[in-house]
Amino acid sequence: MTVTRNSILAVALAGLFAGPLVSEGKVRSSRLDDRSLRISDGSLFVPQDFYPEFSWDATPRYYMFGNEHRLLTPEQVRFIAERTDFLCIEKKHGLKELGAAELGAKHEAAAFKKIKPEMKVLFYFNAAYAWPYTSYNKAFTKERIDANPTFKKFLVPHPKTGQLADQFGAFCFDVLNPDFRKWWVDTVAKGVRESGCDGAFIDQMHGNSDLRKDKTAAIEKAMGEMMTALKKKLGPDKILLANNAYGESARYVYPVSDAIMFENYANVKSSKESLLFEWDEMLRNAKAGKISVFRLGVEGTGRRNLQPNMPELSKQKEKVEFALACYLIGAQPYSYFLYSWGWKVSSGALVDYPEFKKPLGPPKGGYKRTTPDGWEFTREFEHASVWVNTETREAKIIWR
Repeated sequence: MTVTRNSILAVALAGLFAGPLVSEGKVRSSRLDDRSLRISDGSLFVPQDFYPEFSWDATPRYYMFGNEHRLLTPEQVRFIAERTDFLCIEKKHGLKELGAAELGAKHEAAAFKKIKPEMKVLFYFNAAYAWPYTSYNKAFTKERIDANPTFKKFLVPHPKTGQLADQFGAFCFDVLNPDFRKWWVDTVAKGVRESGCDGAFIDQMHGNSDLRKDKTAAIEKAMGEMMTALKKKLGPDKILLANNAYGESARYVYPVSDAIMFENYANVKSSKESLLFEWDEMLRNAKAGKISVFRLGVEGTGRRNLQPNMPELSKQKEKVEFALACYLIGAQPYSYFLYSWGWKVSSGALVDYPEFKKPLGPPKGGYKRTTPDGWEFTREFEHASVWVNTETREAKIIWR
């Protein structure tokens, strides 16, 4: 079992107060079990003091969700808190009820920490798209932008039309503008501070390079400068999670990131080749002392896979087993699993998956590839044997 940094204090407090929760399956002890921090190459993971709690007792899970119309109920807060120590409040949570997304994040961070003080809650902000959901960036709408010339200079025009470019209904930030970068860093840090969160989840690492392909190299460097400045501004005790910040294009962002999410937002991202690459990147993260968040959606990853009966579909054994097996094959210490079909509260955050609560135990080593060029992989855990074929997308987990 795993001992976490505040375990002795947590046990003492638990005896005095009935409120705080301990995650399902997590057992505290007075001795650090080094196996829980052993990386698959044999080295030891060294966590930062400000990292979330981590345990192999059951599947380590990360949550990320939002609801623009209403806040979580106390029952929903407790349901989620029983299943994770690490989560992010999505970009427009609580917008309709409280008027600004940072207020939604503040409300939920306080609610989670009231019953589970060790919970780590992240504040969401986008590095490429100017979503107008916080009070800080409400000027970035078609109705308001012309009355805010300073903010308008922070945006990218479309190369063909000359009009402000937009993606998915949001204007596009110009990361090459140093004034924008300063505003963005100050704004994210302010959001984290005012929401009472433990760090930031930063989305979209590409800097809208598709709109200016001739400036890709400069954009990649500017993204690195902006994220470096943010990490410094947040301070030494805050988590900086960068979404999809792996691979060559993120080489300037990666060094300053404490955590990396493998979002798998499209079907091609969960291909057999992509999964193998991500497992190796999870190993790289662990060796660098970084957190990994591995997300695999129901029915693959893409929005086109959504069906009316997603909660029931997501609980089908073969779907749960395949997604979980893909995580377990590559999981390292401080690797967390996210299973969902979107980013709303209703996209899986309130569905109970018994498989994720089963006793797991630390891995006994790294994954094994059945044949050098094949797509079958196996891995042994203390209480589970995992097999997956990423070509046929079949999996089997034997629990013991």
